[in-house]
Amino acid sequence: MGTIRTRLCALTSGLAAAAAMGVVAMPSASAAPSTLVVSEVYGGGGNTGAPFQNDFIELYNAGSSAVDLSGYSVQYHSSSATGSWQVTGLPGSIGADEHFLVAEAAGAGNGDPLPTSQASGSISMSGTSGTVALVHGTAALTCGVDCTTDATVVDLVGYGTAAIHEGATAAPATSNTTSAQRNASGADTDDNGADFSTAAPTPEGDGGGSGDPEPGDLRIHDLQGDGWISPKAGEQVTNVPGIVTAVRTKGSRGFWIQDSTPDDDPATSEGVFVFGSPGNVAVGDSVLVSGKVSDFYPSGPPSSGSDLSVTEIGSPTVTVLSSGNDVPAPIVIGPTTVPGTYAPDLGGSNIEGTPVTPDRSALDFYESIEGMRVQVDDARVVGPSNKYGEQFVTTKPDKAASYRGGAVLLGENLIPSGRLEVVANDGANLGLDVGDVLQGATVGPIDYSDFGGYLVAAQTVGTVQHNHLPRVTASAQTARQLAVATYNVENLAPSDSDSKYAALAEGVVENLASPDVVALEEVQDNTGATDDGVVDATDTLTKLTAAISAAGGPDYEWRSVDPVNDKDGGQPGGNIRVAFLFNPKRVSFVDSGSSTVDRSTTGTQVQKHVFALPTLSLSPGRIDPTNPVWRDSRKPLVGEFRFRGKPVYVIANHFNSKGGDQNADGRYQYPEQSSATQRAGQALVVHRFVEQLKAASKQARVVVLGDLNDYQFSPTLSVLRTGKADGTGTPILNDLITTLPADQQYTYIFNGVSQVLDHILVTPNLKKVQYQVVHVNAEYHDQVSDHDPQVVRITP
Repeated sequence: MGTIRTRLCALTSGLAAAAAMGVVAMPSASAAPSTLVVSEVYGGGGNTGAPFQNDFIELYNAGSSAVDLSGYSVQYHSSSATGSWQVTGLPGSIGADEHFLVAEAAGAGNGDPLPTSQASGSISMSGTSGTVALVHGTAALTCGVDCTTDATVVDLVGYGTAAIHEGATAAPATSNTTSAQRNASGADTDDNGADFSTAAPTPEGDGGGSGDPEPGDLRIHDLQGDGWISPKAGEQVTNVPGIVTAVRTKGSRGFWIQDSTPDDDPATSEGVFVFGSPGNVAVGDSVLVSGKVSDFYPSGPPSSGSDLSVTEIGSPTVTVLSSGNDVPAPIVIGPTTVPGTYAPDLGGSNIEGTPVTPDRSALDFYESIEGMRVQVDDARVVGPSNKYGEQFVTTKPDKAASYRGGAVLLGENLIPSGRLEVVANDGANLGLDVGDVLQGATVGPIDYSDFGGYLVAAQTVGTVQHNHLPRVTASAQTARQLAVATYNVENLAPSDSDSKYAALAEGVVENLASPDVVALEEVQDNTGATDDGVVDATDTLTKLTAAISAAGGPDYEWRSVDPVNDKDGGQPGGNIRVAFLFNPKRVSFVDSGSSTVDRSTTGTQVQKHVFALPTLSLSPGRIDPTNPVWRDSRKPLVGEFRFRGKPVYVIANHFNSKGGDQNADGRYQYPEQSSATQRAGQALVVHRFVEQLKAASKQARVVVLGDLNDYQFSPTLSVLRTGKADGTGTPILNDLITTLPADQQYTYIFNGVSQVLDHILVTPNLKKVQYQVVHVNAEYHDQVSDHDPQVVRITP
């Protein structure tokens, strides 16, 4: 501010006189000094053309002695007279003839960092209009247009079109490149329009006039405690010391601090997240943080989900004591560091009701170091990068490894405990596939994902080593073999890009070797996710079959039954359904049933014939479509095919999803799978239909396939095979995924866990079978679907 700075030191007597004239002149109930004023206000931080990255508020003490700012706050209100005030508490003190800089929220990243501030808040101020108050108190103001009767208000500045201001007029409007500054005359006439003008921002802070504030009584491990919930949750804490170890400027903004002098309790973490705009703090700063402690649940209040929480300090006030300090050394996580059990079996109880026991499970271990720096060396990728910038690595490369480098789910609730999410601090998509390696050190604090599970918020990411995992190609069927495949095409709609259709076509032609029959899941209607009553999928299937033909594949025909509008679940308006593609040069489809029958609600029936194989009353037909087990779920589609003159019955399925189940990474262990009951009911309906076919003729050849949304060892698959959840019945279907070695049993990767959701089952009389899972999607960051297809070649 140039001359303004040199003249403000002579304002003590002038301000004291002016204090009798208006809001700031009124002595507060606690006798706030009348020498304190707001000297500058800037709300354009980080915006286009902004000279600084953060909004700020600058104070000035025109008095002859220091003022202790403990119990003071700066507060902000939008330009309207309605709504609430936002508060940033102030630490330390301001000396005589000194300035005190309060950094507020950062914008889009434009501009330079602010000079060192004496306090930091998270208020996002308007770049043009608003109101700032200096308050002797930390409770949010409740005044509207007239704040003159609130004795805690020490000074108040409204700018632009602010409804709340001192005097007849507000200070001039600011911009991305200008701030409101107290005039060179220094007068505080209690008329903002007369006392302020605009100029290029000139933030200045001189530090605490009476020395730096002292640390409070609490340390980070006191906030974290030895349980899953902070013992200080809901409390205001003052001057918690720590070293800034990482700053997050994307998404949920804030920074992590860690105590360099830990206690001797392994259950209490020494790190914590500070939620709010990071202001101008930097890694290596020694800070004191004041604010409100809370446990944040990513999925909302505890009643709305099953996620674990992150302890954090919110609405922070930050004092930077020094910069350039060494950060605490990271905990190096190797193959033996994390317990071999991912989560404890608590009979479905809430883990938050148990003490944190670091050697009990991976969940316990990561909770005990939540917010602390960790290091993972030479981390192999087990879950590919996605659009959210997430990828998963393993800290136990030799445990539960798939044959292509992933981490396999080998049993119910047996999550591989080496699995750990990594997110780069800048949110970058690293383009990683399964089997790639982050060579060297990946370092950052432990956090908890918005989608569940612990992660490394990586400030340093190892050097990417791409291992170029080849996509699998199936063997082609011989002239005597019938090839039947299943492929979930992930909400395929006509509006999807030509590149998606081309990639799916390439997968069918090149990787699946042009099967004779393809059961498709998640085929949307002609208008996709537009909820307009359209259920016909002719456009979708025409576009896909044309793409396959253009890729050198067969001229497939298709069969499908349109669902009742909005009754089959999936993306609202999409009306996903299962459908058959078939190569008419290799296999024929037996169409049966009247064209006037409503096949969406009328179930097909098995028709028994003397000295002949059974037929279907409706082909294509749906199995028992009005049964309650299919509520908001796709109905199975059955079709009779003829291959070399022999009938083969193919049943395409897409069972209900796991949506609504408790989080495997969450509070309740083991998690309740509420969706499993419906899937078991669906499996029983299909099982009984296969029984009817077999009862009509022991020679009936049946293939049951599709996205069953459940594991090979689940009760759903037991019911489908044997009719009983415990698997004690006589199998009438063989689940072919179980014929593969354990490290090859997966069709899908979720949160870094390779698992089985898609299946092909055949009746035992089909003995000459060759089966393959064709890995073309799930392991790759550029996947065209989240499922891998599979194919079986049979000789009827």
